[in-house]
Amino acid sequence: MGKTIKLIKNRSDIGAGTRGSDLGIDAIEIAAINQNSDYFNRFLFEDVKTHNETIYDKDRSSSAKRIEHVLEQCIRVNNVVKQSIDENYFPIVLSGDHSSALGTLSGIKAAFPEQNIGVFWIDAHADLHSPYTSPSGNIHGMPLSAALGDDNLSCQNNEVTPETHQDWEEMKNIGHQGPKVLPENLIYFGVRDTEEEEDKQIEKLKIKNYKVDEVRYRGLQTCVTEALAKVAHCEVLYISFDVDSMDCDMISYGTGTPVAKGFDQYEIIAIINQIIQTKKVVCVEFVEVNPLLDTKGNKMAETAFEVLEAITPNLMSVNL
Repeated sequence: MGKTIKLIKNRSDIGAGTRGSDLGIDAIEIAAINQNSDYFNRFLFEDVKTHNETIYDKDRSSSAKRIEHVLEQCIRVNNVVKQSIDENYFPIVLSGDHSSALGTLSGIKAAFPEQNIGVFWIDAHADLHSPYTSPSGNIHGMPLSAALGDDNLSCQNNEVTPETHQDWEEMKNIGHQGPKVLPENLIYFGVRDTEEEEDKQIEKLKIKNYKVDEVRYRGLQTCVTEALAKVAHCEVLYISFDVDSMDCDMISYGTGTPVAKGFDQYEIIAIINQIIQTKKVVCVEFVEVNPLLDTKGNKMAETAFEVLEAITPNLMSVNL
């Protein structure tokens, strides 16, 4: 039996350091409307309740800002993703900031508890900090640390309160006790803006990062084929696409942490479509479109929609 695509709209931005990515989903929908596309009328959708009003609350933790609310948001996303997969939907998750990708990945693991999950993290950032190492305390830089269940304590810089420690332990165990992904099953594409603590983790855990220059030098198809071989033993795959993986000068600055020298949208489309062809992908996520920071109108959202529209036919041909 085939799967039906379901759009999961998670307008949460409380894990970011800059406000505005909660408007990213609406900006993508406006981009579709302006292109006379009926994309958002073609699929079922579900809105995830948010905690965005907590941005006005005084931060309880400087090492993991609003962690108690990010925890709850990740639990909500976990529940929706697991239920969607269990009901034979293919979830396309549209999120604000990247912190709630932990919820998405937790939901996938909860739906496939006995299977290995291969994760393709297409991003300018490694997102490997923890409350113990983060220089900013912004949790959108921590989802993979929680998913891997590794706090990188050898690089600890921060004192963490007992309350934050407890919330963080709960985050690491959302949906399924223990790690959601093993280091050898995590592959980066485009990571180019990291801190020393993350670099040490990447080296320690031997996480492969296909940098933009390598992909262009060796060939995109060659690199993706090699990456897929590394996770060939994984029964299911998840693609997390942060729009800051794209070049901010070529595309736009419409994202919270823009970084130059990234991919263009055609490379992103090609990477994602090649991964989809494995027929193992069970969820795709788009994050971090921030129209409030866009200096080119709605360019980042328009480009994100271009990617979304280009990969959807392949998802449908494989899954439906």
